[in-house]
Amino acid sequence: MNDETPLLLQPPSPRERFYRRERQSVPAARAFARDALMDWGGCGRAEDVLLCVSELATNALVHGVPPGRGFLLRLVSYGADGGVRIEVHDSGDGVPVLPRQDVQEPGEGGRGLLLVSELADKWGVGARCPGKVVWCEFEGPGRRAGDGKTSKTTGVLVGRSASWRCR
Repeated sequence: MNDETPLLLQPPSPRERFYRRERQSVPAARAFARDALMDWGGCGRAEDVLLCVSELATNALVHGVPPGRGFLLRLVSYGADGGVRIEVHDSGDGVPVLPRQDVQEPGEGGRGLLLVSELADKWGVGARCPGKVVWCEFEGPGRRAGDGKTSKTTGVLVGRSASWRCR
């Protein structure tokens, strides 16, 4: 290599960590995500990313992780402008459903995916055996759903049809 050869910039390595089915896993996942974002040089939408990590981790614990199991949080940095993909892998059955926005439900729960769908540029659900992966993506600074540069995908099943149980 000579002095005129540009260095190829490699994207940061994905980060992942497994969490047990216990309440303290949600703040631990959020702290892990914050550390990854800091190591990657920050993120203009860090608070939105961290809120979505909390919501997806909570949903995995409440709805997706059978007793004695856990979930995997995977964070991927992509694109030259610092996009971030969040993936939460669990082994539970069922498909997450986006609640209707016009329903007035009592209580505090039931709005996690609604928050994810509003904050993230894209989100969806993919199959894995056993279970599923719920993911969301945040474009880098200056690119956000609704600005004409990206499109928002909400609740798309990726990889299989609605009948997606392991065979």
